[in-house]
Amino acid sequence: MNPLATLLLTALAPISWGTTYLVTTELLPPGHPLFAGLMRALPAGLLAIAIGRRLPSGGWWVKAAVLGILNIGAFFPLLFLAAERLPGGVAAAVAGAQPLIILGLGALVLHDRIRPLTAAIAAAGAGGVALVVLSPAAGLDTLGIIAALGGVTATAAGMVLTKRWGRPAGVGAVAYAGWQLTAGGLFLLPLTLLWEGVPAEIDGGGLFGYLWLGTVGGLIAYTLWFRGIQELPVIAPGLLALLSPVVATVLGATIAAESFTAIQLIGIAVVLAALVAGQIVTRRTALGRAHTPLERPLLR
Repeated sequence: MNPLATLLLTALAPISWGTTYLVTTELLPPGHPLFAGLMRALPAGLLAIAIGRRLPSGGWWVKAAVLGILNIGAFFPLLFLAAERLPGGVAAAVAGAQPLIILGLGALVLHDRIRPLTAAIAAAGAGGVALVVLSPAAGLDTLGIIAALGGVTATAAGMVLTKRWGRPAGVGAVAYAGWQLTAGGLFLLPLTLLWEGVPAEIDGGGLFGYLWLGTVGGLIAYTLWFRGIQELPVIAPGLLALLSPVVATVLGATIAAESFTAIQLIGIAVVLAALVAGQIVTRRTALGRAHTPLERPLLR
């Protein structure tokens, strides 16, 4: 597939995830982040496996479990906990720290060289996040911030390992996403039953919210996301994740009537600029490598 088309399709995933915060606060029963993560992951994962008609084999049972816990099982409940305790734009904007985390993990695990310009762009994205999160009007909650940072760290590790391990030959993107969604859902199932249980009441809005998160934000988004991770440089999806805070902020301001200061809006603008600049630099670097046959890749 054309790299630009891959980039645009991959971008649909964080765009859809930007709706998570509004859906959580406006539609889902409060106080059930584990149940919300379970409902987003397990039904979508089982459906994806049924569509893909492939199960892991050999060492991929362990790899799928590890990736599922990092990308889904740990990330989802932390995401929903942050969404319940923070304004949507603030919760999603913490994802701006993810490119810096990916750069560090990529250097350690993938032996990718950290390029100064890429690092500067990632730092700018994190700086834009700081302008949003550290504003006096941001409605900070310590547990919410910790949950958001923990979530992006878990999924950053999952992204790097997804890049390292790739996808088994002959396994489609839908089945591959299904493995991880199912593994993450099975990880959440006993935790949910032991600590939270099922909400006492789920109305029509809640049902729609779970359906939206499981299909658009789960099955479809993660199929596109995991395929993009494998086909793009690892930092590219990490920068695309910055779309989530932009979408969440716009939805929070226009639908949930959340107020944002001028400093916070500047922060969002910086995040968006870092996103665009990062994709330009990443693509130019990839093209440069393609036209430099004497350059040897780093050992992995």
